[in-house]
Amino acid sequence: MREALAIPEKHDGALADRSSVRLWLRLLSCTLTIEKEVQRRFAARGATLPRFDVLAALDRHPQGMNMGALSRALLVSNGNATQLVQKLAKEGLVRIRTAPDDRRSSIVRLTPKGRAEFNRLAAAHHDWIDALLADLDGTKRDDLYHALGELKRAIAKGQAGDGFQT
Repeated sequence: MREALAIPEKHDGALADRSSVRLWLRLLSCTLTIEKEVQRRFAARGATLPRFDVLAALDRHPQGMNMGALSRALLVSNGNATQLVQKLAKEGLVRIRTAPDDRRSSIVRLTPKGRAEFNRLAAAHHDWIDALLADLDGTKRDDLYHALGELKRAIAKGQAGDGFQT
């Protein structure tokens, strides 16, 4: 008997003969569902996930970040990071300054207003994730976390070892 899921999966979770693809589709459906729910909740607060990601990255680097480091941390292009940062600067949430050691580079830092906004959103974000994962007890969460770590290592090994070029 197949397990009934409230969240649909592509191919209805079929592909029993392709357990790797089935696993990937399950991970994808969970990730997309959580992401959509978080985006919906941020929108209700007048925020977006990309905006939160910028604030979070800057919160982890109180000394500030140059635009290149910020775009790498966010896994987006320099142009996308620049657009986000300029919007946040107009709202007074970040400050952009020329780097003292390289006049061609900019350093971005949270303002006190930006730190307060991040703290407000981060508290809500933590509550949302806790609520979404509430039915998984601590042991299951730990087991899943460790299994996903093994998956990351396997993926990295697969990327390095199969000769596949992107």
